[in-house]
Amino acid sequence: MTTKGYQVRHLHEATVVPCPCGASHRIFTRDDTPVANLHVTEITDSRRHYHQKATEYYYILAGTGMMELNDDTVPLEPGTAIIIEPGTAHRAYGAITALIVVIPAAEHGDEYFCGE
Repeated sequence: MTTKGYQVRHLHEATVVPCPCGASHRIFTRDDTPVANLHVTEITDSRRHYHQKATEYYYILAGTGMMELNDDTVPLEPGTAIIIEPGTAHRAYGAITALIVVIPAAEHGDEYFCGE
């Protein structure tokens, strides 16, 4: 954390990285705090995966598509919110922009691809 007790970032300042979902704007990462990540991710077709430690909170900002959650499929549209608990296999597809909060902050290696 910081000595000021807060941090401020703007989306246009975020590092954009390719990810299995598409492109992710990493606003806050584990380097900023171990508490949570904050990403805005442009999802196209993601790879089915799960996390052993992290809970993910998705909030759909724009676009439409679908998300597979274990054996279920749910529609995505702006305003949809989803909590994905550890161990839940998931993938989204379509053209979607999502705000994603990961708690605790994602650790490198806590992403396991299904069928690989």
